[in-house]
Amino acid sequence: MLLLVSAYVAEAQPGVSSSVTGHITAEVISTLSAVETSQLSFGRFSPGPQGGSLILNPENSISVVGSVWPGSGSHSAASFYVTGDPGVAYTVSLPVSPVTITHVSSARTMTVEDWKSVPLAEPGAGLLENGSQVVYVGATLKVGTLNDNPVGVYTGTYAITFEFN
Repeated sequence: MLLLVSAYVAEAQPGVSSSVTGHITAEVISTLSAVETSQLSFGRFSPGPQGGSLILNPENSISVVGSVWPGSGSHSAASFYVTGDPGVAYTVSLPVSPVTITHVSSARTMTVEDWKSVPLAEPGAGLLENGSQVVYVGATLKVGTLNDNPVGVYTGTYAITFEFN
């Protein structure tokens, strides 16, 4: 009996190729943004013979130090609506130097200092639990005498920064 065994060896054929499609993904997330929803307003008041301070805290209560008499009308802490990716922590950075506000029709000024916020201005103190949070800001207005700060409106601006952690 004769047994014939045959082996077949496969050889690669030149010029034959195979292509596969690869996939790419990227996700753009919302950036951290903030909008002022309420201006910082110390309201109406009268300077006394020695001047003093108006302290407006972030919870919107105001107190007077020195010879400043509160007037009628309202005051308000500033508020900012902060939005971004849910669950992201952020830091509020408030002015570190006094900010000057100026009388609208003269060169007379007052300073705003001792800035405070809720949440606190500490690293990672803000948290966008559902993708948003309101930040409240207060400060202290230094008031001179009536001679230093004549009757009228005083205005100014300040910078506040919100930064991802």
